[in-house]
Amino acid sequence: MLYIGVDLGTSAVKLLLMNANGKIENIVSKEYPLAFPHPGWSEQKPEDWYANAIAGIKELTADCDKSQVAGISFGGQMHGLVVLDEKDNVIRPAILWNDGRTGKETEYLNNTIGKENLSKYTANIAFAGFTAPKILWMKENEPENFARIKKIMLPKDYLAYKLSGTFCSDYSDASGMLLMDVEKKCWSKEMIEICGITKEQLPTLYESYDVVGTLRPDIAKELGLPEEVKIIAGAGDNAAAAVGTGTVGDGRCNISLGTSGTIFISSKNFGVDEHNALHSFAHADGNYHLMGCMLSAASCNKWWMDEIIRTKDYAKEQADITKLGENHVFYLPYLMGERSPHNDPDARAMFVGMSMDTTREDMTQAVLEGVAFGLRDSLEVARSLGIQIDRTKICGGGAKSPLWKKIIANVMNLKVDVIESEEGPGYGGAILAAVGCGEYASVEEAAEELVKVVDTVEPEAELVAKYEEQYQKFVKLYPAVKGMKF
Repeated sequence: MLYIGVDLGTSAVKLLLMNANGKIENIVSKEYPLAFPHPGWSEQKPEDWYANAIAGIKELTADCDKSQVAGISFGGQMHGLVVLDEKDNVIRPAILWNDGRTGKETEYLNNTIGKENLSKYTANIAFAGFTAPKILWMKENEPENFARIKKIMLPKDYLAYKLSGTFCSDYSDASGMLLMDVEKKCWSKEMIEICGITKEQLPTLYESYDVVGTLRPDIAKELGLPEEVKIIAGAGDNAAAAVGTGTVGDGRCNISLGTSGTIFISSKNFGVDEHNALHSFAHADGNYHLMGCMLSAASCNKWWMDEIIRTKDYAKEQADITKLGENHVFYLPYLMGERSPHNDPDARAMFVGMSMDTTREDMTQAVLEGVAFGLRDSLEVARSLGIQIDRTKICGGGAKSPLWKKIIANVMNLKVDVIESEEGPGYGGAILAAVGCGEYASVEEAAEELVKVVDTVEPEAELVAKYEEQYQKFVKLYPAVKGMKF
């Protein structure tokens, strides 16, 4: 049988066709626009996601035996607010995960409702990108639109709803809304009341591998697929990527170098760090995970390459970078503010330490190192909890860079395992589809069978020592500029 994984990203929807043995048969990507209507705002049209997903599925399955397609599942950008009216029309463009407009609402939740209460209700505190602050923003700033809301959902759940007609979400993605009691895996009555919404406006919750329905007959006809094709709930992009890299079960780690950057640690047990610097979420394998998320990771490098030095040849720009651990230039990677561990939507990116002999290579190297240092900030929080990690998987667009993987290994002092398929959320989505269709008994079994490590980047003692010294300089930079308004 064949399984489709849909990776609904910020810049494109990437669709992957996988057979029962885990082999990727085809990959299709469809880009769509991202709007910034005001400084710090970030929006997209859900209709664009759907139109491109439909076009992508048609292209993806054009040359296969369509009767063999058994299931479709998802890995989706998290936290986005999608709202529909009583006629299922999208009320306004989706407010995305990297949108920073909710400073006032986030402050209200953390300081008036209180971080301790939020942690008790949801296992997390408020971050500007989370969904609940966006609901409060909409209530305050767009009351007419707020009054029209019939359904509140997350980005990937909009696709599941359009394909199957089922109003659903999964525990991993819903964990990032600040509306769910993560430990008990149910909607928080307190948060529903605080946001001024009703439980009926929220989707039914499922495990990521649960079947939520089948293709609507009209959609099946349009796609040329059987009506029996199962729609599986899917997961937030980071949980789906973790499945795609085999980061399931207990004590496994994955680093994602996508538009955002994450360090993801899987756990059999529910847990929260006392400062809530890391997110405590449900995992797509039915268990839990801790996650540190920085808002700009590979997007820092894309911004530097595309917008500043105006080149698309990323590999060439990295080719002459050889003096690792010795750079005198530092980069703070806060292009869109920062989430973990600083929770500061007003933080901004900057270069520090330039001199007359600073080179283009130094600046490029500083960008790669700054992202690695930012991820290490979250790793240090996990280590402070007594979590011992000695190796990690890696995925995302940035993981295609051998240099960046070497920097990560040595900044983190971790063995970095490279897997055969670096398709992250899309591959994870396809695996969840296979589990939902009964191809495998569990997510852990599927990951063990399908995810193959093909290379390991080992940290080097001398370089680890150099980067330790560099990191200790880096950690002093953000506190020195915190509170400055740009």
